[in-house]
Amino acid sequence: MTNALGLDFGTTNTVLALADDAATTHSVRFSSAAGETDSMRTALSFMKDAQLGARALKVEAGQAAIRQFIDNPGECRFLQSIKTFAASPLFQATLVHARRFEFEDLMEVFLKRLEAYAGDGWPGQAKRIVAGRPVHFAGSSPDPELALRRYNEALTRLGFPEIHYVYEPVAAAFYFAQHLTQDATVLVADFGGGTTDYSLIRFERRGGQLSAVPVGHSGVGLAGDQFDARIIEHLVAPEIGKDSQFKSFDKLLDVPSNYYTSFSRWNQLSVFKTSREFQDLKQLVRQSLEPEKLELFIDLVEHDEGYPLYQAVSATKMALSRDDEAEFNFSPLGKAGRRSVKRADFESWIASDVARIEEALDDVLAKTGTDTGAIDKVFLTGGTSFVPAVRQIFTRRFDASRIETGGELVSIAHGLALIGQRDDIAMWTAA
Repeated sequence: MTNALGLDFGTTNTVLALADDAATTHSVRFSSAAGETDSMRTALSFMKDAQLGARALKVEAGQAAIRQFIDNPGECRFLQSIKTFAASPLFQATLVHARRFEFEDLMEVFLKRLEAYAGDGWPGQAKRIVAGRPVHFAGSSPDPELALRRYNEALTRLGFPEIHYVYEPVAAAFYFAQHLTQDATVLVADFGGGTTDYSLIRFERRGGQLSAVPVGHSGVGLAGDQFDARIIEHLVAPEIGKDSQFKSFDKLLDVPSNYYTSFSRWNQLSVFKTSREFQDLKQLVRQSLEPEKLELFIDLVEHDEGYPLYQAVSATKMALSRDDEAEFNFSPLGKAGRRSVKRADFESWIASDVARIEEALDDVLAKTGTDTGAIDKVFLTGGTSFVPAVRQIFTRRFDASRIETGGELVSIAHGLALIGQRDDIAMWTAA
C-alpha cells in the first residue's frame, strides 16, 4: 500500500508523486481529453451543460481546460494560476455562471478533476498527504495562515487521514540529495510562477542512511509571473490607456493605475471581468481623452484574451533567455501587438525584481551565518532559473561546478513524497 502522497500544487503546474518505499517514487499519471501526462497545468474551465441539469457545470482541468476554453469562446469561464489567490484576504470568492466559488472550492474542484483523470491510479489509500507551501506566498500583503486554512479545508474534503505541509525548496533539496555521493551543504533556489524560495540544508550519510539538518530558509513573493507582468506593463498597458486621462467636470484626472495592475496579472483577468472595478472602467470610456484605448482594454477582457496574452508573453520571455532580441506577437492588440524586444530592455524592466530575489538570497545566508564558500552544491529549479539575469545572481557567487539544474517539474512533488515516508516527518513540516 502506498503510504505517502506528495502534492506540488503549483502556480503554473501541479504534480502528484507517490512514495512506495523509502527510496522509490513515481508520478501520478492523468488521462483527460487532452491526452496523458504526469503533470497538470493549474487551470480550470467551466461550461454550462443542459444535459447535466440547470445548475450543473462541465468542469475540466489542466490542458483539457485550456482546450475547452479555446473551443468554446464566450461560453467557457477559464481560471488559471488559482494558487495566487490562496493568501489574499481580498479574494473572498468569484462567480462562475452565477455560482459562488471560494478559494477552497476551486482547489477542491481542481484536485477532484485530477482524481477523476487518474482513475485507478489515484492513491485513495494513502496514509498521508504532504503538500508543498512556498516560504512566502505571492501577493502584496499575503496572509500565510489564511492560505494554509484554505489548503487544509480543501485537502480535508478529499479524505486523507493525515495532512502535512513542507516548504517547497526543502522538498526540492531532499529530492536532489538522493543523488549525493558525499556529505554536502546544499542551497536550493526554487523559482515558481508566483514565488522564489531558498532553502539551505546540510545532508550527511550515516550507515548508508541519508540524514539532513535544515539550516535555514527565505523567500520572496515574486518570480516568473512578475516578469510576465513587466512585459505586459511596458508593451501592452500603454496601448490600452495606461497613463491616459479622463475628464471629470472641469478637471483632468489619470485613469486609475489599479486597472492596469489587474490587467498585468493576466491570470487574474477572469476574476477582474466580474469585478466592480471592471464596471467602473466601462463608465470611464465616455469621459476618456483616448476612448479608443479603453475600448480596446474592455474588448480584451470581455473576449477572454488572458490566455493568448500569456502565450505571447511566455514565448517572448523564453526567447529572450536564449537570444539578445525576440519578437512579441499578440494580434488582438492590432499593429501595436507586433514588435521586437531587446534583452537589455527586458532586463531593465525586471531589474528591481531581480534585486529583491537576490536580497532574499542574502537574507538566508545572513540569517544562518553561511559564507558562499561553505556551500557545496547549488540546485536551481523552475523555469525562471533560465532567465540570464537571474542565473547571473548565482554565477557571480558560485563556481559553475557547484551549480546544477534539473527536475524542474517533478523535484518538489517527489521530495514531498519521500519526506512523507520518514518517521521524523515532524522535523520537516512547516506551519
